[in-house]
Amino acid sequence: MVYARCQFAPVLPSAAATSTDGGHKAISTLPVNAIVDNSCVRFASRLLILYPWRDEGLPVGAAIAMTSGIKRRRSAAKEDASASYHTRRKEIAEAAVRVFNQLGFAGASLSAVAAELNIDRATLYYYIGSKEELFDEILREVIENNAAIASRIEASKMTPRRKMRDMIIALMSSYGASYPLIYIYIRENLSHVSDTRSQWSKHMRKLNHQIEDAIIAIIEEGYRDKSFRNVGSSKVVAYGILGIIGWTHRWFRPDTSDVSAEEIGKTYAELILSGLETGY
Repeated sequence: MVYARCQFAPVLPSAAATSTDGGHKAISTLPVNAIVDNSCVRFASRLLILYPWRDEGLPVGAAIAMTSGIKRRRSAAKEDASASYHTRRKEIAEAAVRVFNQLGFAGASLSAVAAELNIDRATLYYYIGSKEELFDEILREVIENNAAIASRIEASKMTPRRKMRDMIIALMSSYGASYPLIYIYIRENLSHVSDTRSQWSKHMRKLNHQIEDAIIAIIEEGYRDKSFRNVGSSKVVAYGILGIIGWTHRWFRPDTSDVSAEEIGKTYAELILSGLETGY
């Protein structure tokens, strides 16, 4: 671990960046303290960039201690699960979604989220550790709910027609209710992310496959009982349905649209079912 290897010692801010003493190197750009192990150079520089107290003249060692303290308080707050904590987390999540939509995921930062809420960035770190953690947590909840609904509809005793209708309406309604979260995910292709988020990405792909599989199963059920015309590969039909819903990210805005997400879902359901049920 980097923490185990790094040692810290006080060095004047004016110390030369190339000076050495027994293999120790100082970095003149650090506010007060500098690193004494070459392996820690990139770590400490990154620490000072990432955390809000870098401009307060804190030694790197103190910054590490403060980081650990905030992590402990954040974990304790989550376990406490007080109403005020969850209310604040909800406010942060809503602000973050606005920032992600305005700046894009890559361009967004926790500083921008803090500014949106008009709070200090250090305060924000009490509730969340990074923009990735924040975005992943919010989106995961939405997609997990969609996957559960899709599986429940597919496993029900309803007819294939009713299942398909309910599925399309439910998915489109979710897009509207969580706007613009799922649209950001689609727009920026966040299914492929860095190694540090590989587990999250793997889980998201699994959930997406769960939704796809539910739609495919409904189509194949309709093929078997002849309630749907066999117009071709069930996978192609399923991807077409998801594509129609997903493409609404190009034009649907809940606050300005003349029709609701549910109404759009009903329209698409009738359009798709008409094609599956009626010959031409």
